Parts: sequence; C-alpha cells; structure tokens
Amino acid sequence: MKSANTIRSARVTYLTVALMLAGCAFAPPAKPPAPSAPAHYAAQSIPNHSATADGVAQHFSLGARAVPEWWRLYGSDMLDAWVDEGLRSNPSLTATKHTLEAAHQLLRAQVGANMLPSLDAGTQVSRQRALGFPEIGPPTNLYDVYAGQLQLSYDFDLFGATRHGIEQASAQVDQQSYEFDAAKRALAANIVIAAINAASLDEQINTSERLSALAHEQADLTERAYRLGASSHDDVLAAQQEAASFDTSLPSLRAQGARARHALAVLMGRTPDQAPSNLMLAQLHLPSEVPVSVPSDLLQQRPDVLAAEAVVHAASAQVGVATANLFPHVSLSASLGSAAFKPSNVFTSAGSIWSAGLSLTQPIFHGGALLAQRRAAIASYNAALAQYQQAVLNAFQNVADTLTALNQDALALQSAQDGATAAGRSFTDVDTRYRLGAVSYPTAVLSEQHWQSAKLSEIQARAARLADTAALFQAMGVPPATVLAAK
Repeated sequence: MKSANTIRSARVTYLTVALMLAGCAFAPPAKPPAPSAPAHYAAQSIPNHSATADGVAQHFSLGARAVPEWWRLYGSDMLDAWVDEGLRSNPSLTATKHTLEAAHQLLRAQVGANMLPSLDAGTQVSRQRALGFPEIGPPTNLYDVYAGQLQLSYDFDLFGATRHGIEQASAQVDQQSYEFDAAKRALAANIVIAAINAASLDEQINTSERLSALAHEQADLTERAYRLGASSHDDVLAAQQEAASFDTSLPSLRAQGARARHALAVLMGRTPDQAPSNLMLAQLHLPSEVPVSVPSDLLQQRPDVLAAEAVVHAASAQVGVATANLFPHVSLSASLGSAAFKPSNVFTSAGSIWSAGLSLTQPIFHGGALLAQRRAAIASYNAALAQYQQAVLNAFQNVADTLTALNQDALALQSAQDGATAAGRSFTDVDTRYRLGAVSYPTAVLSEQHWQSAKLSEIQARAARLADTAALFQAMGVPPATVLAAK
C-alpha cells in the first residue's frame, strides 16, 4: 500500500503537469469577437451613383479595394508633390516613425533578454585585511584577491510568463505600426483637404471682393437716385447696409484663407511664411470611381480598427503574464572561474572555482497584490474589448457620414450650378439689353450681383464635394497588402 507521502507527491506532480499543459489557456482570446456587420452603412441605402454635377456622376464601387495613394486620382502634379513632401518632412509623422522603431528595438531586447540564457564575464580585484590572534595564530595581515569568472543564468518559462510578455510587446509593436499607417493616411488627407479649402477660400475672397465692389456701386447709384427723387431714403440705407455687410465678411474670409495656407505649410513641414501658392479648384479633377468596401473588409483595412484589435491582443497577453506570476518560478544559475592571491595564478587549475544551482520560488503571500494585478489585467482586457467595439462603430459611422455627405454634395453642387448658370445667362441677357439701352445700369449691376452670389454658392459646393471625396477615400483605410508591408 502506498504511503501518504507518496500519494501527496504524486498529486503535486499531476497538478504541476496539468498546470503546465493549461499554460496556453492562462490568457483570454487574443482576437476580439467578430462584430455584426450592418446591411448597409447609412440609415438609408446610398445609390450606386451620385447625381451628375460638373459633368461627373461618381460611381460608388461596392466591394472594391481601397486605393493606397488615392490623392493621385485628383490629377494634380502639384498636389501630389505637396503630399509627398508632407510624408517626408512632417515632424509629427517623423516622431511616430521613430516611436515605431523604438518599439521594434524594445521587442528585440525583450526577446533576447528573456528567451535566451544570459552569459556575463566578471572580474574582481580586492584588497582585504584578515584579523589574527597572536596567541593562537598568525598576526593580522593584508592580502590581495584576484578573481575572474563567467556567470550563466536562465529562467524556465514553465507557465508562460515570458512568452505572454513577449506576445504583449509584439502586439504593442503591431499597434504602433497601425498607428503609424493611420498617421500617414490622416496626414495625406489633411494636406489634400487643406489645399482644397485654401483654393476655395481664395476664390471665395475674389468673388466676395467683386460683390463688395458691386454693392458699393449699387449704394452710390441708389444715393444718386435718391437725390433725383427716384428712390427713397430707406432704399439708400438698405443699399449701404448691404455694402457694409460684404465689407464685414471679407476680413474673416481673408483670415480663414491665411489660416488654411499656414496649416497647409505646417502639414508639409514648412514654416507658415513658406506656404505654397494656392491651387485653383479647376485644376483638381474629381475621381469618378470611389471604392466602398464591404463592412467585413473595412475592418481589415482601417488602421484605427486594427490598432484597437492589437490593443486587445496586448491586454490578453497581460492577463497571461499576471496569471503565470501566481505559479512557481524556476531559474538556473551557474558560474565558472578562477581566483588567486597573485595575478599570475588566476587562471591556473589550483584556483578554479565553480558553482551551479537551481532555484524554485512559489509565491505564497504578497498581500493580495498578485491577485489584484490579475483582476486589473482582466479589467483592462474588458476595457480593450469595449474600445475595439467603439472603434468598429466609429469606422462604420465615418463611412456612413462621408457617403451621405458625398451624395448630398453632388445634389447641392447640381443645384448651385443650375442657379449659377441661370444667373449667368440672366446677367448676359441684361447686360446685352443695357448696352442696347433697353434697361438701366442699376439693373445690370443688380443682375451681376445675383450672378456673383450664385457663383459663391457654386464654389463652396464644389469644394465640399472635392473635400468629402478625400474624406471617403481616407475612411476606406488601406489595402491589407499595404498594411502587411507597413508592419
């Protein structure tokens, strides 16, 4: 019959083996559960084609792959050069790049320090004083000790603490890689949108200056008519008020235009005084084909969603580390060297010294710290899952908003163009009749005012469509092959 000690020893052995085999289950799933994909992005389904405006009806290609360098579809060499310069010179992007490189190097350091044995060489020279007892031994004397040795140490990762720690660091590198890609994409989009805004504001300023000049001319004409008794004093005040209104809007527009140019310069890595000259909206060609990935593909293309997924992976690994820290820690240490009282005898066989040891440490009482750390890791993991779900919802909302805006932009531009075309034809007709003496000059001025106001709305609508197209390209993310290349 087996003794009680034998039975207890066998139970301990079985428990240890079971825990070792269960080491892979110390952490929760590293990949978050797949979210439910919406039937379509927006509250109302978006048509496959937008309305035709500026001669272009954009086609929303459902299921198409995202475009890596989508800004080149605008057909402007100058815009391409600005984006390329920004990707090379923007300090914030450069900082993100160096942060990614630091994460790579820290991962390599952690792998080298924890997965492989460490070997160190050491030397020691000391002068010592030994106390003697004259009555029973030699007197007190001084002597030197010379020693040199190699020290080897290795930690056995029986329960996965080291493995999970490296897995956590690797996931953090993935997170930094996705954030770097997101920063590049955001920078490109910001440069394109800033260039569009600067061009739009420049044209709005020119049109508003013409409107201001026409308003002042109209006020002068109304005052002359008042002096001749052909107009009331209220008409004069109304005309002067309208002219002052245009004058009031111009400083704000000019300030916005300057800020847009300054922002563009800083995005490109320049000082504001080196801001480039503005483009013209007519120099930008609206892309007619716009990819719209299906929701399941979108989650594999959006760098922000992939970064949130990497955070879940890192949090899962942290739970594994905290769980493994509850179990025994086994380490091996060994040293080999030589010591002597004279330098010439250090490396002789008589002075050889060596040691070897195996240590096992089982946590017993740490004031509840280890369990609290594990509970904190689990809470962080659950928070990461929730943040991932929020990132997914934000991605779907981003696409829905930009798709809806782009479809409405086409309708708005179509209406603005129809209004501007009608106002332009009316002005041409009135101007012709004025030259023939059929209408008065104030009527011609008023007609041009209507036309310039319609042009102002057309400029704003065209710029909004160009900018929202850039936002939709940005919302689609980057193709998976490009993501893998970035990592």
